[in-house]
Amino acid sequence: MAHYHRQERGWDEFGFNWPYAEGLRRLREEVLSREDFDPAVLWIWGTMQARAVVRILEECEASLGEQGQAAVARALVDVGREIGRQIAEGVEVPEGLSEAELASFCATVINCIVYASLERPSIDAEDRVSFEILWCPHQDVYTAFDCRVQRYLVQGMLEALEERGLLGDWQVRFTSTIPAGALTCRFELYRAPKEGGSDWEEYTRALERKALEIASKKGKRGE
Repeated sequence: MAHYHRQERGWDEFGFNWPYAEGLRRLREEVLSREDFDPAVLWIWGTMQARAVVRILEECEASLGEQGQAAVARALVDVGREIGRQIAEGVEVPEGLSEAELASFCATVINCIVYASLERPSIDAEDRVSFEILWCPHQDVYTAFDCRVQRYLVQGMLEALEERGLLGDWQVRFTSTIPAGALTCRFELYRAPKEGGSDWEEYTRALERKALEIASKKGKRGE
């Protein structure tokens, strides 16, 4: 059984689309079926792309400052929206599925399919769900600060889901991360109004300010 399968009855009725479906079809039918292809090398390829994004962001922050940072952020958010829109296009919420189940199931699609991770999900209350990431492809090569680049992708996905009327009044926060030394990455999704802003985006802004300070100090040392 696939690692993204959920045991809850509503999961089998929960519909979503696979991002980049045509390329995925070709991978499954023409590549993974080959006996001479080791799928583990996909991790190396994906890790190279992930490291490249981090370096691009750092270089733009160091060379172009806030404008460079903002340009990379816009690009990453846009990619996140692209993925989120593909996942949610034409999807209808099954009758009887609770808001908490919907939030948890959406998180599973993002965690286990988009991010190729292993998770332990939990529906904690009507207005709160959580999940632990047991293994993430980035955990052995990303520092805790590197993980900030993923925040932009997730932001775009959440915006795309909101466009479809999904999770509009839900927010996200993390309570622990593997790169920071925890055994798992733990996140909470909770229902809360966003009139005062998104907690996720607010923390992203704080990380952006810290990143620009780091880039500035590096630049001064190099002068």
